[in-house]
Order: sequence, then structure tokens, then C-alpha cells
Amino acid sequence: MALHDELTAVQRCVDDLVRSVGRLEQQADGALAGGALAGVDVRRVRTDTDHLRESVALLRAAAPPPSASRTEPPPREFVTIPDTPYDSSLWANAGDLDDEGLGGCDRHAP
Repeated sequence: MALHDELTAVQRCVDDLVRSVGRLEQQADGALAGGALAGVDVRRVRTDTDHLRESVALLRAAAPPPSASRTEPPPREFVTIPDTPYDSSLWANAGDLDDEGLGGCDRHAP
């Protein structure tokens, strides 16, 4: 996945977390009368989620735009290969050439 896609996924998760913490905060307000949840703890979680949201926003602002993060390969240059036969003089003195990987004519392969 590209960086932009990953940051978008993280942003969605953080938004879900903020909504869930909001629901928890509403339920905790009703439970505070019974002493089940301390108000300080819920506020701390709310503050932490707000900091996380700000941090993700900073990351998204610092990330390069989606078009700049994807580098496209340079266009390929086409090479035209002629249909005419090769010049036979290229192989006229092939006896003095080394066989590829085997050494010279008077030598043995390892």
C-alpha cells in the first residue's frame, strides 16, 4: 500500500477511536454517580486520543502528495531490429575465437 493509503487508513482508525471514546465518556458520566469510573481517567483518555488525532494530521500534512510518491518508470525506447540477414563475415574467423565459458580451441574445459 502506498504511504497516502496507509495514512488514510490510520486516520479512519483514529476517527473510530475518537467516536468510541466519546461514547465511553457519555457512559462514564452516567456511571460516575455510582463511582465506577473516575472522571480524571476518562478525561486523560480523551486527551490522549486528541493528541493522537493531531499527530496523524501532522503526518498527513508532512507526507508528499500522492502523485509525487509514485514514481513512474521512464518510457521505454524501442529498438528496431532489421529483417535482413547478418553479415556472414562476422563469423568468418570464428576458429580463433574462444568458446564462451570453455576457453580456447587448444585448451580443455575445467
